[in-house]
Amino acid sequence: MTLLTEVKVPDVGDVADIDVIEVLVNVGDVVAVEQTLAVLEKDKASMELPSSAAGIVKSVHVNVGDKVSEGALVVVLEAATAEVSDAPVVEDVKIASAEKTATPAVTETKVSIIEVKVPDVGDVADIDVIEVLVQTGDTVEKEQTLAVLETDKASMDLPSTHAGIVKDVFVKVGDKVSEGALVISLEVQSEAAPVATPAVKEAPKAAPAPAASKPAARSAPASAVTSQSGKSAHASPSVRLFARELGVDISQITQGSGRKGRILKEDVKNFIKKVMASGASAQSGAGIPPIPAVDFSQFGEIEEQKLSKIQRLTGQNLSRVWLNLPLVTYHDEADITEMEAFRKALNADKSTEIKVTGLIFIVKALVAAMQKFPRTNSSLSPDGESLILKKYFNIGIAVDTPNGLVVPVLKDVDKKGIAELTRELNELSEKARTGKLLPADMRGGCMTISSLGGIGGKSFTPIVNAPEVAILGVTRSSMQPVWNGSEFVPRLMLPLDITYDHRVIDGADGARFMSTIIKYLGDIRRLLL
Repeated sequence: MTLLTEVKVPDVGDVADIDVIEVLVNVGDVVAVEQTLAVLEKDKASMELPSSAAGIVKSVHVNVGDKVSEGALVVVLEAATAEVSDAPVVEDVKIASAEKTATPAVTETKVSIIEVKVPDVGDVADIDVIEVLVQTGDTVEKEQTLAVLETDKASMDLPSTHAGIVKDVFVKVGDKVSEGALVISLEVQSEAAPVATPAVKEAPKAAPAPAASKPAARSAPASAVTSQSGKSAHASPSVRLFARELGVDISQITQGSGRKGRILKEDVKNFIKKVMASGASAQSGAGIPPIPAVDFSQFGEIEEQKLSKIQRLTGQNLSRVWLNLPLVTYHDEADITEMEAFRKALNADKSTEIKVTGLIFIVKALVAAMQKFPRTNSSLSPDGESLILKKYFNIGIAVDTPNGLVVPVLKDVDKKGIAELTRELNELSEKARTGKLLPADMRGGCMTISSLGGIGGKSFTPIVNAPEVAILGVTRSSMQPVWNGSEFVPRLMLPLDITYDHRVIDGADGARFMSTIIKYLGDIRRLLL
């Protein structure tokens, strides 16, 4: 039995029409896993395209000078039932013992090699492998966890798609993988229908398959190697895009830490740290003066704790927003006396098991206000020349977890009721606390709510979760005396804080937007209008 494997151009970032500058294999060649099949080039960067499987090249679908994009077919590999090696391959066939009379039907066991790859995890690349739970020779069941991956804000279990014996493991702790990356290969056995066997005098011996000779290793193309002759090190298009987003001139990074000197994302980050420490910006000219380093041990005993990945990336994102967006925060209070009474009445109803929180009413009021103020449900285009207005309403909820702050997103809030949103919020919050959020759970937000109501406080300045243009902060409600025109009466008042991007929302609209939210929270019956 043979297995055909298609090797395609992997995720290379938001880049199309990549030039094929060298094809290193021909039909009939025997290739090993990770052997370079072709060399691609775009924007003065070249990259090697490795084989995702071992086998014999059955067909080559690219030529030098072609232009390819992500998902384009490069070669088709023909793999035997087991990996190609110098040892003979014997088909696993159970044959009845030799008899002079006709033998009964026998069952043929077919062995297939199944590749388990990283599934669709959204538009996320360079996912860290933080744990590998299997090794070569292990027997695994379907849905058994093979490895644990970690994205910027969540970890996820990678389940096996089949049951079988682990033949090869292609990842290790510390690797970075993307969608479609090969994780393991499984040897899977299945029984075919019984077939009649003619009478034999003795059991035939399986003829050994001829050992395929492996071609000599090809030398890497000179264009993919960074020399120390003054030329800049190479980087993939995705790394170049990452550098452009951070405002880094990648030509200033002369040597990368990747294989054959290729520039990695870590090299770009280290370059920024180095430039900031020297007092200059990542582009050019004077930058923000760095905070001086202090040896705190001279004052007493200290302990150094490493930040989690989520905490580091959250800090970087907030710093980037704070430096790039002109932020304004507006503070006000909402009278939620009647809303709270209605919420308690709902929860007192024993016919329902769902316990509604005040946060769900805030979510509904926020979306209703966004529908009246479309600019609050938008994002500024990267060139700053236009506004992208969104017709959907997804609300992110900032959740505090042991590993740091994460923001799961409630989808299509305008189309769902209080009970359905409550169930979804409970599920997302539980996944966030246990670190099981998927990238898709945290994508597509239109605006974010950051609530400190369970902790306390009177007001704060939340930072916009860019590319969103506003964020609503909520603190703890309290009973206050409110003048009704004739006397002071006790009312439950909820402090609210709205921070917005002043390039998109001006002060008057920001105040009107907050007043609309307060109006809906003061009389939730208006949400039905």
